[in-house]
Amino acid sequence: MLSSTMIVTIVRKGWGNTALEASVKAGATGGTILSGRGVGVNEKDSIFGIPIEPEKEILLTLTPGSQADAILQRIVEAVELDKPGNGLAFVVPIENIVGVHHMASQAP
Repeated sequence: MLSSTMIVTIVRKGWGNTALEASVKAGATGGTILSGRGVGVNEKDSIFGIPIEPEKEILLTLTPGSQADAILQRIVEAVELDKPGNGLAFVVPIENIVGVHHMASQAP
């Protein structure tokens, strides 16, 4: 089976589609956007002294390992992950995939 990875990108609400579009332009075949909440070191906001957790969008992108670096770089550029407070992304190796038939058909 072909080596697969998952790129996990966490961005501010409203930026998930921008990250998804960038990943598709770089060769990804799609992605899944989930809603979440959380606070990073650069996002300690409060209203009337009550801390708030900003809403986030989490993009999950399954891709062959050989494409991960190019896709990740395009995401970083599109949502400016190199600037503090804009989010983060990381790559996770995947051992097995079930139900993603277009990726299974790429196996040697």
